Amino acid sequence: MSGYDFFTSGAPKQPQESTWNFQFRKLFTIKTLKDFEVEKETSGFKRTLSAFDLIMIGLGGIIGTGILVITGQAAATKAGPAVVISFIISGIAASFAALSYSELSSMIPISGSAYTFVYATLGELAAWIVGWDLILEYAVGASTIAVGWSGYLVHFFENTFNVHFSPSWTSAPLLFDHQTGYLERIPGAYINLPALLLIMSITIILTLGIKESATVNNIIVGIKTFVIVLFVIVASTKINPKNYDPFIPPNEGSFEKFGVTGILSASSVVFFAYIGFDSISTTAQEAKNPQRNLPIGIISSLIICTILYVAVCVTLTGVVPYTELDSPAPVAVAINAMGMKWLGTIVDFGALVGLISGVLVLLVGQPRIFYSMAKDGLLFPAIAKLHPKFKTPYISTIITGAICSTIASLLPIGMLAELTSVGTLLAFFLVNVGVMLLRITAPNAPRKFKVPGGPYVIPIIGALLDLLLLYTATPASLERLFIWMAIGLIVYFFYGRFHSVANNSNHYMKNKELNEGG
Repeated sequence: MSGYDFFTSGAPKQPQESTWNFQFRKLFTIKTLKDFEVEKETSGFKRTLSAFDLIMIGLGGIIGTGILVITGQAAATKAGPAVVISFIISGIAASFAALSYSELSSMIPISGSAYTFVYATLGELAAWIVGWDLILEYAVGASTIAVGWSGYLVHFFENTFNVHFSPSWTSAPLLFDHQTGYLERIPGAYINLPALLLIMSITIILTLGIKESATVNNIIVGIKTFVIVLFVIVASTKINPKNYDPFIPPNEGSFEKFGVTGILSASSVVFFAYIGFDSISTTAQEAKNPQRNLPIGIISSLIICTILYVAVCVTLTGVVPYTELDSPAPVAVAINAMGMKWLGTIVDFGALVGLISGVLVLLVGQPRIFYSMAKDGLLFPAIAKLHPKFKTPYISTIITGAICSTIASLLPIGMLAELTSVGTLLAFFLVNVGVMLLRITAPNAPRKFKVPGGPYVIPIIGALLDLLLLYTATPASLERLFIWMAIGLIVYFFYGRFHSVANNSNHYMKNKELNEGG
């Protein structure tokens, strides 16, 4: 085949090749770097996002339900005050993934995040799997934050204005039973209306333009960062050292109930708190100087958030006993224990405003992954349409909004957070592997950023940590992940593989000419 890589070209069936081998080979078709270069140059997106905008998008995505909600639940049910160790473990795992994301995004500045990176390294089937998997991170993640926002909204109105909303319209009608592993119907609860309305409103904003959305996000991130720092400073003066004893509560007989194993189990749950930095890579085609600014945005936002998370964990478990933190609003529990209503009002308002940016950032990411998959022929072509005036992927944005609003209005936060975490860990694992493969298959490709320490040390450690955290996830979460993956494979084998652009013979001939032409 004249040196043109047999497994990565999407070449037509060869004379001596069996049908089975041809169909198998198509599963591993890889999009070349030249493919991505052409795609970058012909994109209809507007490049308006600066490095500062990207950092703020990262902060907007990361600082959210993880720090304001999941922190307390993980401390109360899994790790106790040692939840700070859980956050450090998850932060290290996330940092390895962040370095890998930075290298790949500097090489392939195309919308699609891990989906795009895996397409360039492991092939089409793996790319489909990670693209389908990312729905758990972005769509379900946005739904999780929206549910957390709804809880803070109810708490804010009760504490500040003594207004009580009916739980029938502000909570999920379904409850996840950790003992049985099944959902149960809650009598009298119908829909989480605030979560639904929030997602619908943000969907409209995102349809109007990415720069407008980034401006809204920048304002919100500034407010919530100030509120978190204010809480840490004030709460640090009220810490009772006795609340740290025992720092690691003794195990209660099951893997996830406290002890060292409880810390690891909590790490897989609080890993949810770190998702969001990778959403920066989904805006690659809308960023100025993406090869430089994407790594800056990814790494800077993760460092800032890790420092804030550790500070909140230390103060939260120091102010009140960890057993009292199993609440949809654990920060509010700590503030009530301190008797500072004025601080509670400020923090609740900051949480309300701040969680909005978490939903916004994840709702930015998911439509752009749908867009990339549709451009590659793996989803319906209409999904890849850009709005003629706003230059946003408006159809995929509307579809994402409809999916997320449905999920957020019906399902409980605990189930959603666990499902989001396992989906993210799988994506991060494949990105770490992708860095190593591209160093082998494209060693001379330009890289504005390289993972320090060579192509293997950090990616291998990161991949192993991702697998460890996946192993410690609850069996129910892993079961739902495999069911979701099975549904995705059915969609791929009945639609995607027959409409794949990369496996189209015309695409192959065009690609072959590009490669032979240098």
